[in-house]
Amino acid sequence: MAVTALYSAHYRSLVRLAVLLVRDMATAEEVVQDAFVAIHGAWRRLRDTDKALAYLRQSVVNRSRSVLRHRAVVEKYAPKGLPDAPSAENGAIGELERSAVIEALRGLPARQREALVLRYYGDLSEAQIAHAMGISKGAVKSHTARGMAALRTSLEQLS
Repeated sequence: MAVTALYSAHYRSLVRLAVLLVRDMATAEEVVQDAFVAIHGAWRRLRDTDKALAYLRQSVVNRSRSVLRHRAVVEKYAPKGLPDAPSAENGAIGELERSAVIEALRGLPARQREALVLRYYGDLSEAQIAHAMGISKGAVKSHTARGMAALRTSLEQLS
């Protein structure tokens, strides 16, 4: 089946994309699984099955945004004073989080971070990024340029 072939070929890269956006391996895997379940259910309704990977990327980006919005609401209304307990995921991705580039990426606004991750990590074209993020190609150029300038400044300050 076509969905199985897509899963085999692109699952890992989509999880890596989601990890960079949601900063949590377990949540990233869940986001990607949900995207694959959605495309499986919608497969017959897809007009152009050649664009299924683009649909999956867009779905992963949108679902990652939803996760981040949900986290913001939960954090806003979380009870104060609870002790922090490290999770197993923290240990698993701890090495990745120590990178100066990842830290600098975290300081960027969400749209700039998404544009940079899709461009330089996902190796997508401006048109593909625009489609995945639901914005124009000009906006992609703007977010990418501003993000690169902010990253450069942040990394120069660390040196």
